[in-house]
Amino acid sequence: MMAQGGNLSGERVNAVCERIRVLIVDDSALVRTLLTEMLSAARDIEVVGAAADAHAAREKIKRLNPDVITLDVEMPRMDGITFLRNLMRLRPMPVVMVSSLTERGADVTLDALSLGAVDYLPKPKIDLAATFAEYGNELADKIRTAARASVRALDPRRIAPRPPGPAHSVDAVLPRGGAARPLRTTDRIIAIGASTGGTEAIKEVLTRLPPDSPGVVITQHIPKAFSGPFARRMNDCCAVSVMEAQDGQQVLAGHVYIAPGDQHLMVIRDGARYICRLDDGVPVNRHKPSVDVLFRSVAQNVGRNAIGAILTGMGKDGARGLKEMLDNGSHTIAQDEASSVVWGMPGEAVAIGAAEHVIPLENVAAKILSLADTMDITRESRAAQDSSAR
Repeated sequence: MMAQGGNLSGERVNAVCERIRVLIVDDSALVRTLLTEMLSAARDIEVVGAAADAHAAREKIKRLNPDVITLDVEMPRMDGITFLRNLMRLRPMPVVMVSSLTERGADVTLDALSLGAVDYLPKPKIDLAATFAEYGNELADKIRTAARASVRALDPRRIAPRPPGPAHSVDAVLPRGGAARPLRTTDRIIAIGASTGGTEAIKEVLTRLPPDSPGVVITQHIPKAFSGPFARRMNDCCAVSVMEAQDGQQVLAGHVYIAPGDQHLMVIRDGARYICRLDDGVPVNRHKPSVDVLFRSVAQNVGRNAIGAILTGMGKDGARGLKEMLDNGSHTIAQDEASSVVWGMPGEAVAIGAAEHVIPLENVAAKILSLADTMDITRESRAAQDSSAR
């Protein structure tokens, strides 16, 4: 999008003047009109065309060369998933899917994200007069994120809407506490946070973990209708057991607990056990669930028995929580920029010194397991020293 060459000030002028070119693909004339009207209110976005089906879209992509397309899921002649698969194979480009937030819609949208769509948004309601501006702002934000995303042919990683609401800090849900007291347990906890691009990034990590992996807790920015289907999808393809977290569950080795899409996930101590605690507090950093909430709870209750990993995602949620984990003795990892769809969250973690290791996504699981093994060796060494001291 940005013009090449010239001095820095010239590039900035071009970046300001050049608008994001969007093609809207939807079989509903009303939806095409609504989306066009919403995006036309954004000065940095230009709707260059609209198409009622995949065949018309294919011709308009060739002719109009858009930067981003919005794509309906159910269309005549060729469905959106088939069209997306062909598009990402032949001409990879940023795509924002439009989907209904039913369970079936969630499964289809997860298929789209696995094929390379950057993000998604539920279809606008016909009677959305009261929320027209809010929906339009969210759509425009997703278009902007998609335009900056790193898109690879049939190499997805996506999800994560940004729920509206005040930008509460993590203190509103979980006040800052002191360092975790060392807990006499062999249990280790892996805490993972992600946003845009996170569903496929998380899959990349989880599919590389063995069935006896330390217990894993995950916060992915995701709506309520998506978290259950996402957990089931991960369970079907991983050696570890994956589930949507429930309040009071013990965190066990070989198990993965994903935060529900409408509640914060925390890890607390119950004697010598770690358990999941769900919280219905306010959104933190405009997110619920929030990565900062999870990471702070792990920092306070697990400390040096934990490993934290922050993966691809827009914004800053999780960066400060990861720093708290590091300060309390946890090992910490950030996904590198080259392998991230959006290097917002991990980039912020690196900027504030929260990441002990900055590595490509494909190496994250191996690094987690390596660090966990090192923790075991250190623990055994301490035990031997204690025994000889007696």
